[in-house]
Amino acid sequence: MTQQQLDLSRLALDRSPAKSNASPRRRRWVSRYVLPLGILLGFVALLVAAAGRQLLSQKSVTVVPVIVKRGEVQQAGTTLFQAAGWIEPRPTAVSVAALAPGVVEELLVVEGQLVTKGEPIARLISIDAELAVEQAETTLAIRQGELQRAEAEQTAARIRLKNPVHLEAQKADAESLLAKATTELEKLPFLITAAKAEVAFTQRSRDGKQSAGDAVAGVIVDRAIKDHASAVAELAELQKRGPNLEREVKALQAKVDAVRQQLALLVEERRQLDEATAKVASATALRDEAKLNLRRAQLNLDRTVVRAPMEGRVLRLVASPGTRVMGLQHTAGQSSSTVVQMYDPDRLQVRADVRLEDVPMVIPGAPVEIQTASSGNVILGRVLQSTSSANIQKNTLEVKVELLQPPAMIRPEMLVTATFLAPKLETTSEEPTETERLFVPEQLVQSVDGTSGVWVADANDQAVFQTITTGGQAAEGLVEVTSGLNATSKLIVSGRDGLESGAPVVVSGEDQSIGVGN
Repeated sequence: MTQQQLDLSRLALDRSPAKSNASPRRRRWVSRYVLPLGILLGFVALLVAAAGRQLLSQKSVTVVPVIVKRGEVQQAGTTLFQAAGWIEPRPTAVSVAALAPGVVEELLVVEGQLVTKGEPIARLISIDAELAVEQAETTLAIRQGELQRAEAEQTAARIRLKNPVHLEAQKADAESLLAKATTELEKLPFLITAAKAEVAFTQRSRDGKQSAGDAVAGVIVDRAIKDHASAVAELAELQKRGPNLEREVKALQAKVDAVRQQLALLVEERRQLDEATAKVASATALRDEAKLNLRRAQLNLDRTVVRAPMEGRVLRLVASPGTRVMGLQHTAGQSSSTVVQMYDPDRLQVRADVRLEDVPMVIPGAPVEIQTASSGNVILGRVLQSTSSANIQKNTLEVKVELLQPPAMIRPEMLVTATFLAPKLETTSEEPTETERLFVPEQLVQSVDGTSGVWVADANDQAVFQTITTGGQAAEGLVEVTSGLNATSKLIVSGRDGLESGAPVVVSGEDQSIGVGN
């Protein structure tokens, strides 16, 4: 074999620097900054694509499913379902209250007793009310006497105004005094003349006796002197009386004029009549107030006997002898005056617990058969209405059923079984037909621009205002939907305020209540 020579030069590596157009600094910038930034942006884009709407603001809502009822339209009288219930007064029991405050002295009825309207039911202790009546009667008598006295004063003032004889007497007296003074004034000149003559006579007499000397006794002379002096004094007095008489005449004339003016105006007499009239009005008002107080006292006395406001049967005794009742006082509590409770035995109803799945078959006016252990016969009734809320624990809705002609042995709170029957419907077919009906709570239906609709959460967890077409009401509070929804639709209950169509929502749970009307 020929030995071949191995060329080891082929195994050598070329370690010489490679020629490149890019500079070393640019390659380092790309590898250190651009490449990591691109990887980070790609990761963020993947997160956004994966999370999608989860990163947006979402509103928490609760939903309820559409109520679906599948069944057959039955012929009238066909049994639909049964429900347990109990009897109660319709619409409610009547609380018989004491209208006056006091303490119950005795009860006059027992539970279950039939009473007529106005029949006494209980008596309150009445001694305080009786004393109040006596006091009111006494006050009325006093006020009546004051009124009679005021009326007497008014009558006297009216007579005095019509016949002012007291002023006529004053006028006559003033005129008499004026006439007398006028006469004295007119007589004064004659009296002065006579006095002057008397002075002249006494002067001559005095002078003659003095000239006689001893021939006339001294006593006679002194008397003549005295008579002359008296005549002179009387003349002086008469001469000074004139101005006084003139002033007296003027004063009496003014008095006469004043009395005549009083007779013409009668100011004081009119004032007295007006004052007497005001006293009569005041006394009349006080008398009427006393009558009102007496009437109130008599009413409180009458109210110490509690009477039946209606004809019916006593349901239960609330108060007992010795119980204090508050009457109509503003501080009284809601039942602090109730003595007994009554009901009308001809007006009874059944409150039945209906399962929620049977609620769509409850139609107002539908016939119902009631059975109870106390009555061997079936009692007829009819559906009145549903109550306002469902029972969460029992998953039922209370329905009121009116009893038609209830038997005498039926009493409230008796347990019964109610059989709901199909009502008479207008249909052309006598064969039962399969039906599927959708119902929604009435309070969830909204009207926007005349179009009815509900808020629903779609499969993409978005709020959508779904337009619907409604039908009739199968039960109070539930509305039938003929188009716009399906059996899987989720109706938004809470969180509807401020919602916009297409807004993302988070369903936090299913609402446990069912909304129905009264």
